[in-house]
Amino acid sequence: MSKLQTINILNVPVAPFSMQQTLSYLTSRLDAREKTCVVTANAEIIMLGQRDSEYMKILQKATLVLPDGAGTVWAGRTLGYEVPERVAGFDLFLELIKISASKKYKVFFFGSAPDVANIAKKECEKMAPGVEIVGTRNGYFKENEVDDIINEINNSGANILFAALGAPKQEFWLEQNYAKINADLCMGIGGSFDVLAGKMERAPKWMQDASLEWFFRLYKQPSRFVRMLALPHFVIKVLHMKYCGKLLDK
Repeated sequence: MSKLQTINILNVPVAPFSMQQTLSYLTSRLDAREKTCVVTANAEIIMLGQRDSEYMKILQKATLVLPDGAGTVWAGRTLGYEVPERVAGFDLFLELIKISASKKYKVFFFGSAPDVANIAKKECEKMAPGVEIVGTRNGYFKENEVDDIINEINNSGANILFAALGAPKQEFWLEQNYAKINADLCMGIGGSFDVLAGKMERAPKWMQDASLEWFFRLYKQPSRFVRMLALPHFVIKVLHMKYCGKLLDK
């Protein structure tokens, strides 16, 4: 497979893919048994990389970083790149579940609160009859349990591992254990199990289309306010890169 062409958004290599291009790329790698790590990067995640050099290394090392979030799409276009659309992590997760049902990929759910992954599993089985979700494991664990979790994932024969531990924890966990995990595709999906299980509400479609999903999340979770303060800084850094040709240090 030819080298993946990416765009540079604040030193994060983002693939300017549409959803269909993403699915084509990932299924080709799954069919070829090529190991793949996916990060869906919104503005918050890109800004985490600015503050944490170890997290930035993970973003730069990932097989595929996708433009999840209106901010990432805006940044790419502002910097002069063609970015066809936002590839939301939740939507990609659902599309991969549907493809797994038809192509017989085996899937493992890891993360979220006790029983939430099991409820999400049942919802996926209704949505995509025939999908093989070969194991679930909640995201509450101690460090001495990690080897057992990895053994459980590997013994299940899963081709795809969805880790719903929240960013940046899920990316750090996958990076630390990537070499031990046999699944061909590993992807962090944040609160996707909670949304499927009805524990968390997603923004209405009109708000998603209007790039207002961030506002809906803030309305539902006011505790996110401090995290949201990263967004104006993100805009400033992108504009500085556009007009000054270099990354703003502070």
